[in-house]
Amino acid sequence: MSSTTPPDDDSVTTTRRRFLTAATAAAGGAVLGADASVAAETGNLPPNVPEWMKAPGEPTGGQPYGAPSPFEKGVVRNISKSLKQYISASSRTPLQELDGIITPNGLFYERHHGGVPAIDPAQHRLMLHGLVERPLVFTMDDLRRFPSESRIHFLECSGNPGYTKPYGKTASDLVGLVSCAEWTGVSLKLVLQEAGLKAEAKWVVAEGADAAALTRSIPIEKCLEDAMLVYSQNGERLRPQQGYPLRLLLPGFEGNMSVKWLRRLHVTAEPVYSREETSKYTDLLPDGTAREFSFYMEAKSIITRPSGGQRLSAPGFHEITGIAWSGHGKIARVEVSVDDGRSWQDARLQEPVLTRALTRFRLPWRWDGKPAVIQSRAIDETGYVQPTLAELLAVRGENYFYHNNAIWPWRIAANGEVTNALA
Repeated sequence: MSSTTPPDDDSVTTTRRRFLTAATAAAGGAVLGADASVAAETGNLPPNVPEWMKAPGEPTGGQPYGAPSPFEKGVVRNISKSLKQYISASSRTPLQELDGIITPNGLFYERHHGGVPAIDPAQHRLMLHGLVERPLVFTMDDLRRFPSESRIHFLECSGNPGYTKPYGKTASDLVGLVSCAEWTGVSLKLVLQEAGLKAEAKWVVAEGADAAALTRSIPIEKCLEDAMLVYSQNGERLRPQQGYPLRLLLPGFEGNMSVKWLRRLHVTAEPVYSREETSKYTDLLPDGTAREFSFYMEAKSIITRPSGGQRLSAPGFHEITGIAWSGHGKIARVEVSVDDGRSWQDARLQEPVLTRALTRFRLPWRWDGKPAVIQSRAIDETGYVQPTLAELLAVRGENYFYHNNAIWPWRIAANGEVTNALA
């Protein structure tokens, strides 16, 4: 692995200063050029007074529940228009349109197996039974009496993306089945302790209250580590699409295991081998054996800007930025290559760097206007290095479907157009 030392603060400051100086000069010329003609048409560009300064705006309280600017109406979930049905389906987060690490609730990815149920929280119950000393049934009010906690974690579908062509055009098309939020709820360990685990308790079978009754088996070790019973997301109650009024959250595990609309926890000595852990979410290896219970999402990253579907306006300074994550803990480093993988340099990680959460990375880059291929690879705190697609296929074979955490390169043409380099 080759790597160069990241730029120090002085060089970054110098780069920014040069960029700002160049940008100011360019802006001055633009006002006299193209922008001047636009200003003459609209009257809203300098030196004119824009129309929105000439009259009061919308009154306070005009939107009881706030909505994005109408000029951002294109920033919505990515929903395929070619699906055969939309009951057992997904929608993707527009990763290339977002900044930071927190996904707004309205853009958080969805994956449903039986549609989205409309559940009255007053009539919803969580049943805890099986290998426990005291079987219990909780109302939502009961659960909110427990000490609460809030933590930031990512959630990712294990099929994000598949291994076969056609590959997606944008970052959202490729890996839009990942999002990150601040989750608020109760430690599952605390609730299990309230019921009293018996010595033979080794698994907890979680069941959702959707039409699919999605069911997954969870090792007791994970339940006692960092699992949560969640009722709020990013400071407000869960949206129906995210499991309202209650969901399970298993940080770092494949998304379908964080069962939504949670209604039952059955403590057992063995896994249940449900449909979602036999015919689904299990993969065949080239030697004919099946890889099952592949819980953890491996280290992964994606450049979101510049990325597929975007265009660089002109040669010169451009910031390369993206996100990285790992189900095994914190991201330790992200390396970026701007020469098709021949050399790598460390990107700067944006604080905070949290365990099992999205991490934003940034790299200042000066594009010379020539064709280029850019890509990123994540290294997590265990030392694991994100592999290439070819490396994954060599081990897992072409029949594999889940857990594709390959490096994804973007090709930049001389005209600035960005496309998927593997498409």
